[in-house]
Amino acid sequence: QLQLVESGGGLVQPGGSLRLSCAASGFTLEDHAIGWFRQVPGKEREGVSCIASLDDTTQYGDSVKGRFTISRDNAKNTVYLQMNSLKPEDTAVYYCAARLVPLTKATMFKCPRGDFYDYWGQGTQVTVSS
Repeated sequence: QLQLVESGGGLVQPGGSLRLSCAASGFTLEDHAIGWFRQVPGKEREGVSCIASLDDTTQYGDSVKGRFTISRDNAKNTVYLQMNSLKPEDTAVYYCAARLVPLTKATMFKCPRGDFYDYWGQGTQVTVSS
């Protein structure tokens, strides 16, 4: 069964950090483009970050640029989202998504939309509050 599982969410104070993980089972994340998204009830899903499949080019949404870092560890079949300097407005359910597609810096000018991806995780809640 092909599956993505997010973990690492939780409650953190403003200014704190969390690292989210997106682990794949049933397939390898290598050669997959990965995206992180977040959603608050009643609001549209927001693209947070993405990483290309072939050269690990990364892109970030304006609201998280300079604070979040996406990375992958193919040996662990996992993609990470390091979130620093967290703000209350970062509170949301965070999802990772994957698609087997050749993407590089030359072909990924910005993060693909959610409907680009084939596989999705179940989400992990991040709450930033004092």
